[in-house]
Amino acid sequence: MNFFRFLFTKTFLKHALLSVALVVVLCFVYLFWLDYYTNHDQRIKVPNLAKMDVNQVQNTLEELDLRMKMIDSTSYNPNFPPKTVIEQDPTPGKFVKENRQIYIKLNPSGYGNVSVPNLVYKTRRQAEPTLKALGFKVGKITYQPNIARDMVLELRYKGEKLNAGTPLKKTSTIDLVLGDGNRPGSTSDTNTDATDN
Repeated sequence: MNFFRFLFTKTFLKHALLSVALVVVLCFVYLFWLDYYTNHDQRIKVPNLAKMDVNQVQNTLEELDLRMKMIDSTSYNPNFPPKTVIEQDPTPGKFVKENRQIYIKLNPSGYGNVSVPNLVYKTRRQAEPTLKALGFKVGKITYQPNIARDMVLELRYKGEKLNAGTPLKKTSTIDLVLGDGNRPGSTSDTNTDATDN
């Protein structure tokens, strides 16, 4: 019975009110700290970093209290200067918090190498689309005596014979040596050059 009487004493009520007030104050302090710690309501607009080099990106992001993280480069894009930003995440215009990492991809310094396919004994109709699909250009067409008309006898790059598997820069120009449809040693044998069609 004494316990129930104590619950209604001024001392207990005073301590109970102080405890509730302390809990309320602690909740407000915690919420204020959480708001400060998480940078709540802070909005930094992500700038457009396209075509900037690494130094420009670092300076731009440091001014905004943002960080840079480079990830693997993509395929070469001739519309962007070499070694400049070609992609970024988050994209320009998005809003982020302070110290956020911005991921960037740089444009390589040039086209990568592509292996030359084995096109010997293939027809011109097969060879040209294959080369173009791989990113090569078809250059000079030369004919040599061979009974198989328009069959590929050789591939050449800058006058040198190319072997299958040779790595060449994308967009390199490859010349084709084709059969002219004549038997070797016949009187009509000719070496004919034709320009790229």
